[in-house]
Parts: sequence; structure tokens; C-alpha cells
Amino acid sequence: MSGLFSPFDPDGNEPKPRRFRPVPIRVLIPNLITLLAICIGLTAIRMGIEGRMEVAVYAVIVAAVLDGLDGRLARMLKGTSRFGAELDSLCDFVNFGVVPAILLYLYTTHELGSVGWAGSIVFAVAAALRLARFNVSLDAPKPDYAQDFFTGVPAPVGALLVMLPIYLGHLGSVNLPAVTATVSLVYAVVIALLMVSRFPTWSFKKSAARVPRDMVAPVFFVAVLLAAILVSYTWEFLTVGALLYLALLPVAFVNYQRRARAYDLAMSPASAKKADAEAQAPAAEDTGPAGEDVRLH
Repeated sequence: MSGLFSPFDPDGNEPKPRRFRPVPIRVLIPNLITLLAICIGLTAIRMGIEGRMEVAVYAVIVAAVLDGLDGRLARMLKGTSRFGAELDSLCDFVNFGVVPAILLYLYTTHELGSVGWAGSIVFAVAAALRLARFNVSLDAPKPDYAQDFFTGVPAPVGALLVMLPIYLGHLGSVNLPAVTATVSLVYAVVIALLMVSRFPTWSFKKSAARVPRDMVAPVFFVAVLLAAILVSYTWEFLTVGALLYLALLPVAFVNYQRRARAYDLAMSPASAKKADAEAQAPAAEDTGPAGEDVRLH
């Protein structure tokens, strides 16, 4: 019995101390940013309960910015890990599924009672399904044209879109609680369906991966300008941004279909045979009238 509490093994030998492999700081930094984003998202719920809806919306925006930074920072520092990927996915569900659903319920859909709460559940579950599908499809091969598109509305964008009734309410555009709650509920369900749909939406990840050197200063200027407008005209900026994104969804669909048709045409057997024939055929300008190579003269 005493052997259970003895620092020695049954043979009387002193056991070797267990050694843990140290974790590099470059791996910890992105995960710390992800945890910070979760804290900010949960704080947004508290702000909503206290009626400080503007601060709550700002918190969701900051969480969305941090969500875009942690992954890029992990790749830049070569600190990606399976743990970080899972933590980021859970953070996205909390910040972009649970938080906006609760904020919308606190602001307007609570007027509908259990029906309004059911709408919040539908949106949160749609966000979970969207994130799960995204994680599964990460390693799936995609044609080159599909790199510029997401399948369905991304969770961070969906979170900012579903809070459109909050933006409009602070602009004074709507004043009837019951009508507002019903419209908000239907709108939330529509956004939830767009998140889990196969509808192609803009990604911009490939085009935004690198910025030309001569465009660095203009990019900084535009970023600062947008931040200033967001702070000065918060509700107007968010309303215009949400409506503009929704208006561009058909444009993304048409562009995706056009690229898909061009890709299918290029990969068709007839196109492949024509390309092979053109590659094997001698160029007419390379030979003279007598069949001599004119490049030698």
C-alpha cells in the first residue's frame, strides 16, 4: 500500500522526472488573441443585457477583426496547430452565432416570446453548421476560380448582417415593435439559410493575400478613413455596408457561374484535344517557302 505513495518504483529505483516539451511563444500568441476575442464576444452579451447596444455591436466588430488576425498571424509566425484551429472554430461559434442571436433577441425579437427565441436558436445552429462544413471542406481540392468564393455567407459576415435591424432601429427608421420583431425574425431566418446554403459569396482571400508596394499607402489611408467613418457614423456605416453586401450577392453568383462555365469548357475533352493539336502543329511563321527555318537567316 505504501508503494502507491512512494516516490520510488516497485524495484526501489527513483523514477525519472516527467518532462514536458515547452510550447513556443509563436504558437501561444494566436491562441491568446482567440481567447481575447471570446472574452470580447461574451462581454457584448453583458452590454446588450445592460442596454448598451452600441458598445455590444462594437464588441462584435472587434471580435470579427481579431478573428481575421489570429489565423493570419499564426501562419505568419508558423504557429499553426490543431488545437488553435479547434479553438478558433469554437470562438467563431460563440462570437458570430450565439452573441448576435442573443443581441437581436434582446433588442427586438423578444416581443414575440418563444417564437422570437426560436429564431435566435435557428441562427445560432446555422452558424454552427456553417462552421462545421467549412472545417470539413478545408482540405477538399478546389478549382482555381473557386478560391475567390465562399460556400454560403461566412459566419462573421452573417453576424454583422443579422444585426441590421439593430442598426436601423438606432437610425430611427422603424418604430413599431411588433412589426419590427416579426420582420427581424424573418430576416434572421433568411440570413441563417444563406449561411448554410451552397450560394457562392465573395471571399477576397486570394486577392487580398498580397498588396502591391505602390498601393500600401492608399490601403492604409482607406483603412483609416473607414475606421473614422465607422466611429463617427456607426449606424449609417453598418447599414450601408450590410445593404451593399446583400446587393452584391447576385453579382457574386453570376460571376461564379461565368467562371465555372469557362472552367468546364476549358476542361472538356474537345478543348483538350484542340489544345493538344495546336501544341503539336508546327508554327507557320517558323518555316519559309522551301520549308527552311527562317530563324536561321
